[in-house]
Amino acid sequence: MVALDWLYYILLLILCVVGLFINILGLPGLWLMVAAYGAYWWATASRDYVGVWSTVTIIVLALLAELVEFLAGAAGSKAAGGSKRGMAGAIIGGIVGGLAGTPLLPVIGTIVGACLGSFIGAFVIELAIGKTHDDSLKIGMGAAKGRFMGIVAKLAFGIAILFVALICAIPTGGTPAAVTPAGTPTTVPTTAPAMTQSTTDASVEQ
Repeated sequence: MVALDWLYYILLLILCVVGLFINILGLPGLWLMVAAYGAYWWATASRDYVGVWSTVTIIVLALLAELVEFLAGAAGSKAAGGSKRGMAGAIIGGIVGGLAGTPLLPVIGTIVGACLGSFIGAFVIELAIGKTHDDSLKIGMGAAKGRFMGIVAKLAFGIAILFVALICAIPTGGTPAAVTPAGTPTTVPTTAPAMTQSTTDASVEQ
């Protein structure tokens, strides 16, 4: 089971890295990390590698990351006077821009593409609904700034989650499953007492 547990551990780390990456795109990558950690806990439950507190810690970190990202994005757009449709354009543009920038330069290209996409998405939508060029430009800059702040904050929380998983999920020091050695009888013979009783009765009769 030890070799299989190490395989589970490696898969957990791979999924956490993938979750950290797609988190930059604005997708729920942190929740992929949480789900992977929960699956690892379930798969190794009998060995007690993962505890309740580490799982609760990871969930709390993911919730805090969502809250910080929301506040950062809302602050950037609201400060610039953006509309709800402009915010939606910023979100869609950020995802498209992040996907487009990833092949050019992973991680850095993803971040730059996401911020640029947020700017373009908010700018185009605000311009289309009647805002002036200068106002749309200002809103687009605010959306890009908020997007960047959200990415940095969420990335920091994601790295913290990865660190917790890396340390707490190591498949060592767990409780091994009980194993019965081959050939060991599982019941105690019951014939010996009867034979002893028969021998005692014979001695009395003599």
